[in-house]
Amino acid sequence: APNYAAGKDMVLGFKRYFKNKIVGEVYTQLGQQDYQAEISQLRAANPKAVFVFYPGGMGIQFLKQYAQAGLRGQVPLYSVYTVDEISLLAVKEAALGQFETRYWSPDLKNEANQKYVTDYRKKFGKTPSFYGAQSYDGIMLIDSAVRAVKGDLTNKKGMIAAMRQVDYKSTRGPYKYNVNHFPIENFYLLKAVQDPGGELMMQIQRTVFEGHKDSYAGECPMKW
Repeated sequence: APNYAAGKDMVLGFKRYFKNKIVGEVYTQLGQQDYQAEISQLRAANPKAVFVFYPGGMGIQFLKQYAQAGLRGQVPLYSVYTVDEISLLAVKEAALGQFETRYWSPDLKNEANQKYVTDYRKKFGKTPSFYGAQSYDGIMLIDSAVRAVKGDLTNKKGMIAAMRQVDYKSTRGPYKYNVNHFPIENFYLLKAVQDPGGELMMQIQRTVFEGHKDSYAGECPMKW
């Protein structure tokens, strides 16, 4: 993971739930593009699996170099914010078989998500990313609050109360908010696959957490 706050937070979150032996923990420069030294170090450690957090361009370069080193298919790669609908367009087959954990997937079976994905593909000719789904949910949540106060945007308390009710159909399915305003929601293990038509996409393998609460809710002074 990159050597900055988010990178360390992601590794800490992984270690909180992974109880087997960790043979190595490596932090790289933020924005780094060449990972040959780290990949050589990884190969020498001979792990059974690898966990990474490399969002954006860092992830694209890491995935390409990981595959070029011959590790794809040999050492399973598990990630967050790394193997997604955006990086798939750039790395293509280099991401096949790799894993990602998150709260949304284009193949989630609920009415709102199926309509969103179908309409998006029809309009833009490609599968939406989870960033898009997240933005769509945000807009629909705000819309539900505006409707609840009948358009009176000065009624801030009313809007906040309405948003707490999560009175809209989310692409991630039903969820609710914890006392610290973080969602209580499901998380899924996804895998990069190729569908019969040749499109690369993320596909749910199993549910990792049901109704997961973030680990810091009890420490947060905000109680609604």
